[in-house]
Amino acid sequence: MTEEKPTAAFVLSLVAGIFILLGGGMMSMLGSFMGQYGFGMMGGYGGFGGMMGYGRYPFGVMGAAFGVLGVLGLVFGVIVIISALMLNKKPAEHSTWGTVIVVFSVLSIFGSAMGGFGVGLILGLIGGILGITWKPPEAKT
Repeated sequence: MTEEKPTAAFVLSLVAGIFILLGGGMMSMLGSFMGQYGFGMMGGYGGFGGMMGYGRYPFGVMGAAFGVLGVLGLVFGVIVIISALMLNKKPAEHSTWGTVIVVFSVLSIFGSAMGGFGVGLILGLIGGILGITWKPPEAKT
């Protein structure tokens, strides 16, 4: 006899985690690019750094901010993916893993290109809510 699992919640959450991960990777690459070429408020070639003579910093403030947000997006994406896998592996703990998915999907808005391009945020919310509200089937006697 096979155990019932919250399959829809698992699939939606897994796809959400992938989008959040991709968004975090994109933000990290953008931050690296901005830092390398000195773009940003304190960068060497543009913004206030170039006009006001603050110096030719190789790593602009905006590049650093995008880099940190990108790393946060990567971490949040990994957490959502692991939570989706745990939701599938341990369906008895569906409320716990669904809650973790919802929380880190919402937090991903700060760390990965607006929550994985918006798609990761929406899918994570739907998948997490489905995970929280999932009811295991009644045992037949």
